[in-house]
Formats: sequence, structure tokens, C-alpha cells
Amino acid sequence: AVLEDMDQLPFVTEVYKRDLRIEDYFIGYLLHPYVSLYTGRGCKSRCTFCLWPQTVGGHRYRVRSPGHVAEEIRLARSYFPQVREFFFDDDTFTDNLPRAEAIARELGRLGVTWSCNAKANVPRETLKVLKDNGLRLLLVGYESGNQQILHNIKKGMRIEVAERFTRDCHELGIKIHGTFILGLPGETKETIQETIRFATKINPHTIQVSLAAPYPGTFLYNQAVENGWLDADHAELVDEHGIQIAPLHYPHLSHTEIFDSVETFYKRFYFRAPKIAAIVGEMARSPQMMKRRLREGVEFFQFLRERHTAA
Repeated sequence: AVLEDMDQLPFVTEVYKRDLRIEDYFIGYLLHPYVSLYTGRGCKSRCTFCLWPQTVGGHRYRVRSPGHVAEEIRLARSYFPQVREFFFDDDTFTDNLPRAEAIARELGRLGVTWSCNAKANVPRETLKVLKDNGLRLLLVGYESGNQQILHNIKKGMRIEVAERFTRDCHELGIKIHGTFILGLPGETKETIQETIRFATKINPHTIQVSLAAPYPGTFLYNQAVENGWLDADHAELVDEHGIQIAPLHYPHLSHTEIFDSVETFYKRFYFRAPKIAAIVGEMARSPQMMKRRLREGVEFFQFLRERHTAA
């Protein structure tokens, strides 16, 4: 049976206190040290590629009450007074807007800084409530800048809505870590360039670019096998060094072309004068940000070097 009353679950914070040294965990877009936890399971969206709702959590968003979440945050803060940010890793924390606002108000009363996963369709009035109550950053899956590809993967998102949402976030002072996927069904050399142009236009604070990964158990996996986009006997998603590879290929777009486009994307996004100036400005204003950005830079160039080795 599926657990319906999520407030029955014990606090994961107790496990963190027993087993984790939170300073050992670093994610570039989050303040360090941070604590990550869930306020619910499942996701209402039907994205064809997404592993979690199709194989683990389901498509019904089963949630903890705002008071229960606030109680755990109080406990976590007492256990980890050094924490600088809480991250809510629900697939789509903003699936239920009234609840998201209610949790935000609880967090605002606690005076904590927090971030979460969101879809690029949150209305401005909700964004303002979240921001006014401690929200710092949203992790947003844009996936593609091509409308047809978004239809193909059942993203349930229109480009103009995502653009308006992003403008609202910029104006309200909410940072965005935007994620994109290359090699999804319908991808061409032209749509890759379209997505890169889209990313530079909306200009999230930071980005992550991944390769389409057809996980077994997902609609995308079955679709890829049926259409010959994936060789079932060679369906690895990473190489022996843990570097993500491009398992999908199309008659008009090869593995190599998809793989190489990731580096092109990163360079076109980050190696722009305005973006470089913004990063340098952040570093100049904050010693903590300087340490983060330098560490991210080292990891970024190491990532590129490892990809060249994999290629």
C-alpha cells in the first residue's frame, strides 16, 4: 500500500545527525553547508524522460503538512546551527501553490534561507510570497528552448510562460539554477542552437546541461527502443569513469554530435562578457562567493577535461 499520511514518516534529520557531516557535501548552486530534505513524494507532471515519478514516487504528489515541515526545520537548525541553506528536493515543490505559500510563511517565521525545485510556471504573486519568506534560489528544469521538443516530452510548458516566469524571478531577486537536456526526441542541430540562444536570453544565474538519458522503466526508454534511437545491447548511460555519455542517436543526429554539443552549450553560456562580469562582481563582493566560484571553476574545467578523455 502507498503511504498517504506523510506526517507519519520520521524525520530524516535524525539520520543526518547520526551519520552525516554536512560540511563534506558541496553543490555549487547552494550555500555551504546546506541540508536537503523532502516535504512530499511524487510529481504531477508527465515528462517522458523523468525517472522518479515513473519508477519511484508516482504521479500523485503526497505531502507533509506545513507544520510538520516547519517542525523538522526547527530540529535541523538545532542539530546543525552552521547550516546556511535548506533545500527542498521534492520533484516539483510548487506543484501545490497554496501549500508552497503556507510552508514559505512557516519558514519566514523561522528566519531561514531556503531553495527548492520548481516548474517554470509559478505566478508572480506566489513567487513574491516565497521570496518574502526566505526563498533564495529555484532549481528549474527548462529542458529545451524548442516548443515542439517540449511537446514531445510532455513537459506541459510553453516557452513564453517560462520566459515570463524567469523575468519575474529576476525582478524579484530570486536566483535560478536552470537545467537543460540535449538529445531529446525531435532534437536537431538547429534545435540545439535554439536552446542555447534561449538559455542566453533568459540568463539564469547558473546552468546544468545534461544528455538525454533513457532510464529503463520510463516512457522515453520504451520509445527509444521501439524507434531504434537506442541500441538495447549498448544502452549504458555513463562510461567506465562515470562520465555521462550520449546513448540516444537519430538518423539526422549522431551520438558524437549530441555529446559534443554539451561543451558548446556551456562555453556559449558562460564565456560571454556580461556573464563573466557578473561572476567577477559576485566574487569581488563576497569572500565566500569567491571561494565557491573558484571551486566551481576548477570542477568545471576538470569536467571538460574528463569529457575530452571520454570522447
